[in-house]
Amino acid sequence: MPDDKRFALLVSLACHDLRTPLATVYGFARTLARSDLQPPADRYLEMIEAASQQLGDLLDDLGLVARIEAGRYEPRLAATDSLDLARAAAAELDEGRVEVSGSGAPVNVPEEETRRALSQLARAASRHGGFESVQLAVDGPVLALSPVTRASSPVLLGEEIRDLGALAATTLVRALGGSVETEDERLVVRLPT
Repeated sequence: MPDDKRFALLVSLACHDLRTPLATVYGFARTLARSDLQPPADRYLEMIEAASQQLGDLLDDLGLVARIEAGRYEPRLAATDSLDLARAAAAELDEGRVEVSGSGAPVNVPEEETRRALSQLARAASRHGGFESVQLAVDGPVLALSPVTRASSPVLLGEEIRDLGALAATTLVRALGGSVETEDERLVVRLPT
């Protein structure tokens, strides 16, 4: 087995194995949150719960990229409306952070992973571009995220590895047969139909 495939399998296995202790931490944090804790313990518990969720998301992203790189990714494709997908992705972020517009069309993608990918791209465009909010314009299977700066473009395209969520998102879209590229000051995501 080539070393790069072996490493991808190792990362995938590690992500899977890390899920069990993380689920324990998250579960007990949620259980304790239901009890009557006094400040600042209640705030610390909220932080533990949020950090556990973030770790889970990072493991999901890393595991997805590892499965794709190892050739072991088998997406569960479903016909989904692209506008509904964009709205669901925006709903994962703080209200007002992503403005969605346009008209959708059926796309054939794994719904949960693609929704997360769009959300991660919007978050990365905001974070690395220095914007409070971004726009996601939907035109059938094509979704245009703007504004995108010259400095953030390589990060969003996965060329500069500085954001795991953006890297996982572009890797997923390309593995599905779609494309991610920049045009003017927009990141254009073409989803498979």
